[in-house]
Amino acid sequence: MKKIKAIILRNELEDDHLLWMKACEEYKNQLEYRVVDLTKNSWLEDIQSNSFDILLAKPGGLTALYKQLYDERIYILNKVLEYLVYPSADEIYIYENKRFLSFWLKANNIPSPRTDVFYVQKEAIDFVNAQDFPIVGKVNIGASGSGVSILKSREIALDYISRTFSGKGAPRRSGPNMSKGSLFKRGLHYLAYPSDISKKLNLYKTIRSYPQIDFVIFQEYIPHDFEWRVVRIGDSFFAHKKLKIGEKASGSVLKSYENSPFALLDFVKEITDKHKFYSQAVDVFESDKGYLVNEMQCIFGQSDPWQMLVDGNEGKYKFVEDEWVFEAGSFNRNESYNLRVEWIIQQLQ
Repeated sequence: MKKIKAIILRNELEDDHLLWMKACEEYKNQLEYRVVDLTKNSWLEDIQSNSFDILLAKPGGLTALYKQLYDERIYILNKVLEYLVYPSADEIYIYENKRFLSFWLKANNIPSPRTDVFYVQKEAIDFVNAQDFPIVGKVNIGASGSGVSILKSREIALDYISRTFSGKGAPRRSGPNMSKGSLFKRGLHYLAYPSDISKKLNLYKTIRSYPQIDFVIFQEYIPHDFEWRVVRIGDSFFAHKKLKIGEKASGSVLKSYENSPFALLDFVKEITDKHKFYSQAVDVFESDKGYLVNEMQCIFGQSDPWQMLVDGNEGKYKFVEDEWVFEAGSFNRNESYNLRVEWIIQQLQ
């Protein structure tokens, strides 16, 4: 059988595509790959230098500068040249772009917390003066809750607006995520791999160099003790609870692996079926309004070896003959990249 030819599209970060490489190596009898740096001037020539079947994307989520670059080049590759991209171009566009995601959710009538985006400072001030509190301030790019601020009073919200429009920038964490815990384990890692310290410091410096200015994003505050994370990769579904640490579940690695309701899986399946999203983590609030989509990411972290436990058993759900069927097993190895590659091989062969 002829091997599938894939190209991994790396971003501006040196090591950000290595999980794709590891997964491809494990399936080298069925798939061969090469890596192209999508940030280089020669990106298109490099891609077209040899034939391929699919482009494997790893969009960056660090700065607006490189997010825009990656999106523009994915647009050319998929929408203009009609090359097959995974995750899909539409999944990439809403990834790490909370402003665009809010418009996309609204336009598609997908239930979500109310979100308002202001480019005019006076309009933002008028909005805040008419609100009950708390409300949530978000930066457009910021994973693991790094740009989420719970604004508990009008004074705090007005200061947030002033800071953002003055050029100082909306608050965003630009250092270690202390809510992730395992500080001792992380410390041992950096003792063993001291070169990783400079990589982290450069990453934090980059974040500080690109503050969000001249617009604010405000989201309705939904009282919650947790949010559901529902993952779909191909036709495999997983779900678990992300528990709050302090005021936020976003960015927390504290999880609860209770059995997920089928209504939740139905909710996410309907969205992802309609839009043909096959590499997606959907963070969902339970509210008195029903399920509400908080975030959607085509690339996401994984702190445990699994994404779901059902009655204590590791596994996944598949929708077979109009019902959810549980399949026990270890499906999330290599942060679920192996499962992505398995899905690609299944589709292309």
